Amino acid sequence: MLTTKQHELLVFIDRHLRETGCSPSFEEMKDALDLRSKSGIHRLITALEERGFLKRHKHRARALEVVRLSEDMAPQMAPGRFTPNVIRGDFSPRLPGARAARVAGAVSLPLYGKIAAGLPIEALRDEAEEIEVPVALIGAGEHFALLVEGDSMIEAGILDGDTVIIRKGDTAENGQIIVALVDENEVTLKRLRRRGNSIALEPANARYETKILPAERVKVQGRLVALLRRY
Repeated sequence: MLTTKQHELLVFIDRHLRETGCSPSFEEMKDALDLRSKSGIHRLITALEERGFLKRHKHRARALEVVRLSEDMAPQMAPGRFTPNVIRGDFSPRLPGARAARVAGAVSLPLYGKIAAGLPIEALRDEAEEIEVPVALIGAGEHFALLVEGDSMIEAGILDGDTVIIRKGDTAENGQIIVALVDENEVTLKRLRRRGNSIALEPANARYETKILPAERVKVQGRLVALLRRY
């Protein structure tokens, strides 16, 4: 299954090849998908290549070949500028979520890149891709997805490379696993413990120390509701 942006890029490349006889430039693809940088296009092309939809011819400029089309790809697209209907993501301190539209037993959520599950890292600011999530895994409210990087939560069953589904919100109960924003620029996934006027961000790995911070330095961005893992 392709993500929405992967599907849209494949449609655009196929149409451009049919109409012009050559593959589009990275700048054209960036503009077509309304992304802010070319790095997102590089990731999408790599994903399509790994899944066998695209082939890149090395040592040739702008040389992309559509090997096969997605089964659910529309047979024709109206001529003119490609204007995909996408959710624009910004991995900012406020972490905007998305109201999920329920379609065929799955919902499409914004995927905001990596989050540290070890030492906190500076919040990544990049275009959000999208990920399909089974409806049964989420409830009411706004949700977003994050990639886990690190091993500090392994004793809670959260491994490096997992995708966590977060219900957006600014409150959480003691003991819940949360996405915490520290000092307005660092995001981490930890268990919440309140200690008087302080907040403890507790790992689930004995090799890591619990960080205890003044409450005003920590903001709850959401809490863990589900986890996805690929093998």
